[in-house]
Amino acid sequence: MQTDTRHPLPARLHSLAAMAGLLERLERIPTHSRSASAEQYRGVARQVSRLLAEAEPDELLHKLLDAAPATAELYENMRYDVAGLCRSPLEVALNAELAAGAAIAKARA
Repeated sequence: MQTDTRHPLPARLHSLAAMAGLLERLERIPTHSRSASAEQYRGVARQVSRLLAEAEPDELLHKLLDAAPATAELYENMRYDVAGLCRSPLEVALNAELAAGAAIAKARA
């Protein structure tokens, strides 16, 4: 017996889910064998970013982000100024914050 692991999404997230799926597929293709150009990749990333900016940050969006790591990373980067590394595990987030602070201090010196 199989368990249905799909999470039905409301219509407002369908476009985002489709584009997130495309971004995830592009992310999994090894760089040396990519058939999509860099401009095509950037176009998909821009479209996903636009859809993320329009999305309501609710539980359903976060479930979608849990299933789409590349999209979650874009989401986190878009909100870094107000939320930091809000979707990263605490230790990873802390190490990234410390590394960023060290890099900034080194650049200022």
